[in-house]
Amino acid sequence: MNNRRKLVIAFGAGALTVPFAPFAQQPGKMYRIGYLGLSSASGFALQMEALLTGLRDFGYVEGKNLVIEFRWAESKYERLPELAAELVKLNVEVLVTTGTPGTLAAKSATVTIPIVMTTSGDAVGAGLVASLARPGGNVTGSTFFVPELMAKRLELIKEVIPRAKRVAVLQNADDISNVPVRRAMDATAKALKIDLYKFEIRAVSEFENTFAAMAKSRVDAVVVQEEVLFSSNTKSVAEHAAKHRIFSAGAPLFAVAGCAIGYGANTFDLYRRAGYFVDKILKGAKPADIPVERPTKFEVIINLKSAKALGVKIPQSVLVRADRVIE
Repeated sequence: MNNRRKLVIAFGAGALTVPFAPFAQQPGKMYRIGYLGLSSASGFALQMEALLTGLRDFGYVEGKNLVIEFRWAESKYERLPELAAELVKLNVEVLVTTGTPGTLAAKSATVTIPIVMTTSGDAVGAGLVASLARPGGNVTGSTFFVPELMAKRLELIKEVIPRAKRVAVLQNADDISNVPVRRAMDATAKALKIDLYKFEIRAVSEFENTFAAMAKSRVDAVVVQEEVLFSSNTKSVAEHAAKHRIFSAGAPLFAVAGCAIGYGANTFDLYRRAGYFVDKILKGAKPADIPVERPTKFEVIINLKSAKALGVKIPQSVLVRADRVIE
């Protein structure tokens, strides 16, 4: 897909719902926002539908009163500065971003255009905002602490497989959050008496060799990082883990795709929530004054089918805490 192409989708009047707020748009005005994506349009189709739904919640409909300029990095993070600069030149009213790398690129490209993060790792630690309550600058949106989530997934693996001693960590080599993630996981692994094995990749084409290397290292399980390279290829991650008979844990989407355990925030809720931040800004609020939000609800999804295929029995203590069990 040509990622420089403008995507405009017209929705019928029946598709328009406004459950949260009355229309406050200027009559006849066409709003223009930009979206900077780390992956591809096809890989993030469901997330984009959630974003569009969130915008429709506040009365913004593509082709009627809204134009979205999409730019996709296709997992080539080195392209982010160029794509962010393109969106800035288009004079969009708001820039919507995904992930810490995308938000950093947008922030480097402009200090005046408001930026809304759909998701981000530790926004404060990455220097994206001054604080959650008072962001300062031109960035606001949603954030969650990836290191905490990764450490929790490691704890779940140990609870499900008490004998686990060797666990792989799958990360994107270009993700700047790798260092704090490893710091948190190292501390948890030490407490659980687990040895961690780091595997870093940059492309989907490296999946096969990487999972084969994990199997050769005789790891008991793998924890997949909350990262766009993996979340846009959940099925491929699950299939490679299954092929090499490696118990896998990641975000909820991974368990739905076939990994054994999913734990984390509902990603689609975060993308839909971006509509709230965009609406506030288009109505005149400054990003500096809109508190950054953290998800308060985290899901546990257990894929029993995948676990059974690996000969792993999920303890009842874990099953009773699950929000969803896939059989």
